[in-house]
Amino acid sequence: MSQVIYGWVAGISTLFSMLAFIGVVAWSYSRRRHADYAAAAQMPLEEDVDVTRGAQP
Repeated sequence: MSQVIYGWVAGISTLFSMLAFIGVVAWSYSRRRHADYAAAAQMPLEEDVDVTRGAQP
């Protein structure tokens, strides 16, 4: 009997993990996230702003 329960628990946890993975992939590739990823892709190319320019030593 315990092997049957273990099989069901393993199957349900596998299914839940697969659905969670597919959900995260769908969320990250959604069109609403495109602008965020485009901005993040340009970050290495932007000039750094010197925030200490007006500070007194």
